[in-house]
Amino acid sequence: MNALEAYSEHRSLLFSIAYRMLGSVQDAEDVLQDAYLRWRQTDMETVRSARAYLVSIVTRLAIDQLRSARVRREVYVGTWLPEPLFEGEGHDAREKSDLADTLSTAFLVVLENLSPAERAAFLLREVFDLDYGSIAEVLERTEANCRQIVKRARDRVALRRPHPVSSPEEDSELVARLVSATLARDVEGMKELLAGDAAFHTDHGGKAPAAQRTIHGADKIARFILGIQERFSAPEGETRVCMVNGRPGIVETVGGTITTAITFEIVNGKIQSLFAVRNPDKLKGARKPNASPDSLEG
Repeated sequence: MNALEAYSEHRSLLFSIAYRMLGSVQDAEDVLQDAYLRWRQTDMETVRSARAYLVSIVTRLAIDQLRSARVRREVYVGTWLPEPLFEGEGHDAREKSDLADTLSTAFLVVLENLSPAERAAFLLREVFDLDYGSIAEVLERTEANCRQIVKRARDRVALRRPHPVSSPEEDSELVARLVSATLARDVEGMKELLAGDAAFHTDHGGKAPAAQRTIHGADKIARFILGIQERFSAPEGETRVCMVNGRPGIVETVGGTITTAITFEIVNGKIQSLFAVRNPDKLKGARKPNASPDSLEG
């Protein structure tokens, strides 16, 4: 097997790691391109496992990229949210059922609170099932240290996301009902679907009409959504429910161009968080996820 064939075999997995690390499609693609260039220069006869070797390259590059990205995000206009990924019918079922939650916007936002090393160790262990010996090789640390890093990261994630994850069926029903209530301009119907302390986060990057700060409370969120719909909805616009970041979400298009992608966090049968991406730079390169990671051990 030549370098291109080996890389192509594992590309979906590598993108899954890079995207979850960075929350950016373009940054993930840049990491994969750089990884391939380095892979081509590698002596294949010295590599015991192409998958393990490529995972190591991509993870280290993603850590470096994440450190740089965090500097850029400090001057980002407004709230920063991950770029959306849209799911197609051909997407692997295991990603839908087993790993969809690790693609959700809510999950990726929580990961933003981890350091690059914590994020890498946590994802490799908790999502991609890498053993601690392999993680130690990737991060160039001891196994004991990696265990501590993963535990610390696991505790921080659990602290910020203590509630059970809702089912896709529950999400689909609530999102469809929200769309129906919104189109009917039914404020009370919208409020019934939202948690009393719900939060609406918008990523606009200063390039699209949007709320400048996070909106809190069911009543304010419902009225804001209706106000935006009245002021900025286009006659040729279309709103539909589809899979976004592994969960049911809402996509708005005008003339075939995506203008908004909204994802949700649902807790105890209510919409707790809404994440709307309106920055056109993040929507033009949106793509569906295409990886279903298997165990990386061995």
